[in-house]
Formats: sequence, C-alpha cells, structure tokens
Amino acid sequence: MSKKDKGAAKTNAVRLLEKAGVTFETKEYPVDEEHLDARHVADGVGEDISLVFKTLVLKGERTGLFVCVIPGAEEVDLKKAARAAGDKKAEMLPMKELLPATGYIRGGCSPVGMKKPLPTFFHVSALDHPKIYVSAGQRGMQLIIAPQDLINFVGGTAVDLIKD
Repeated sequence: MSKKDKGAAKTNAVRLLEKAGVTFETKEYPVDEEHLDARHVADGVGEDISLVFKTLVLKGERTGLFVCVIPGAEEVDLKKAARAAGDKKAEMLPMKELLPATGYIRGGCSPVGMKKPLPTFFHVSALDHPKIYVSAGQRGMQLIIAPQDLINFVGGTAVDLIKD
C-alpha cells in the first residue's frame, strides 16, 4: 500500500489515499516559512523541480472554484485554465480565502482531501513521469505518487495549463 518516512504524520490526504488502496509514498522536508515555493520543496526532497507539482486554486468567473496542478517552475496560464474549467475568465483565489475554501494553507495545499471535491486539472507533463511530488496536505510533507493514479483518484483531467 503506502510507504512512509518514519514518524510521518497522517494528513487527511494520506488517510484518504490509504483507505482507497492507492500506492504512494511520503517524504518530509524542512519547512522555511520565508520560502514556501516549489523550488525550496524540490531542494528539500532532493528532486528535480520538474517532478514537483504545485496545487493552485482558482476561481472561474461563472464556474466557481477549481484546482490546477502544474510543474513547480511554471506559471499557470489563466486563459488556458479558465478554458479547461469551461469558463472565459479565471483568477487565482485570494490567499485569505484558501483555508476556508479548501481546508489547506499556502505551501500545504494538496489536490487530495479538500473540504469538498473541486474540478481538478493537471498539466499534461505530469504524465511524462512515472511519479510526481505533490503536497500531502501540510507544509513539510510531499506525496510521491504515479500521476495517473492521482488523476484517477481525484477525478482529474490532464490538459495544457502553463504559459508558453
């Protein structure tokens, strides 16, 4: 089932994946409150930034909240994201709304286990890798998981989401 670092905390995301029988691992890394970006996470887990994906929550003009999971070094293309969600315009969810909407804080937002399921879109490059890293639902812990397993678990879709 899952392999965890010794002493790894059980986040909601970890519990949900275990319950569903999804294969994954977790890896902890040192948290630096001043540097919550994906590059710091990649350095912390000792992986290439191309394998570390960040979870962003956006708000469509008409469709409401949705999630984009993109490579850590990339920037989401708001037009592509809106189109994926079936909307004309989208914007990043303001930081103060993240915790109430998802149950997660910046730097610890996982595509798994949000307060309520949201439409979730993964950048297609996730499928180029046997495993990717995403937040396990708290700062300092990452899930290592096969991208297709993650996409299937959250009912996600793989599309082009990043700026050219």
